[in-house]
Amino acid sequence: MITVLFACVHNAGRSQMAAAFFERLADPAKARSLSAGTRPGQRVHPEVVLVMREVGMELVGLKPRPLTGELAAQAQWLITMGCGEACPVVPGARREDWELPDPKGQPLERVRSIRDEIRARVERLVSANGWGR
Repeated sequence: MITVLFACVHNAGRSQMAAAFFERLADPAKARSLSAGTRPGQRVHPEVVLVMREVGMELVGLKPRPLTGELAAQAQWLITMGCGEACPVVPGARREDWELPDPKGQPLERVRSIRDEIRARVERLVSANGWGR
């Protein structure tokens, strides 16, 4: 079982969207996802909840969580999105940095664009590694 950890600063936007798309696209017998943040927020950003609901995904009730060494140690892949040097090094894990803007406080059109870019990147990741359903 492969574990992919999506990490951003607040775990309230980008990493939550990525993990949700991953769980929808990946075969749970092959891979799973986790998400966390270096400075977790209080809740998932409302604009993120709204644009994910538009594509049939409900994020209400998800709680941002801290990116700990213990959590990171579970991952074979670490996908970072804007946490820079604060993201841990995970020995033995493959690491990619997806440069994506923070959706917090952005107009809905911009948040939709970020959502769609995240979905496309997750689709490529799942397909390229044979993790699809």
